[in-house]
Amino acid sequence: MRALIFAAGKGERMRPLTERTPKPLLDVGGERLIERHLRALAKIGVEDVVINTSWLAEQFPVALGDGSRYGVRIRYSVEGAEPLETGGGMLHALPLLGDAPFIVVNGDIFCDMDLSRLPREPRGLAHLVLVDNPTEHPRGDFALAADGFLTGDGAEKLTYAGIGVYRPAMLDGWRETIGDAPGAASEPPRFKLAPLLIAAMRHGQVDGTYHRGAWTDVGTPSRLEALRQRRNP
Repeated sequence: MRALIFAAGKGERMRPLTERTPKPLLDVGGERLIERHLRALAKIGVEDVVINTSWLAEQFPVALGDGSRYGVRIRYSVEGAEPLETGGGMLHALPLLGDAPFIVVNGDIFCDMDLSRLPREPRGLAHLVLVDNPTEHPRGDFALAADGFLTGDGAEKLTYAGIGVYRPAMLDGWRETIGDAPGAASEPPRFKLAPLLIAAMRHGQVDGTYHRGAWTDVGTPSRLEALRQRRNP
């Protein structure tokens, strides 16, 4: 099984820390955020990892090499000076990911989930991991029904953890779904994945898992420092 780690963002809310260091390469407890993901993926048998890069892209191969020290093979999907967002980034990386379902992990999160809990294949087009809503995102993203499928509405939404399993077919017909959204006409196209997920949910094509353990969206210096304090009391 292959995996895609999203690592292309500029980390603007994390400045000044990200002016010289990409957010996934920031250190927590003696280990870079992205290194933790690489080791977790290797532990469950993932051999090939694609990392999409844009902001300070040249730092990733220097820091991570070919992945052999983590037990994986790394290939880089370089997007250029402007990140392509999650949808555009996934589309750009598809030639390196192949035709089978693949794991996706956001490079700027911390999570203690055992990735072996992920299905090898989603029941539909995608399987997403959800967590309790953090204080900075109290309204959540998606509702998890009793049958395990997700909807974009519901009284009790949870937050998408930035971890999932996707079929390449998730991106089929992306242009019709995105329409004339900003960036869609660019080459390569730049667009968010969320509208495609919402459209797939309407057809019962996205299910999920609720993770009750530790999770942090390391989006600001204060959250990073709080995570460091918890990891190094």
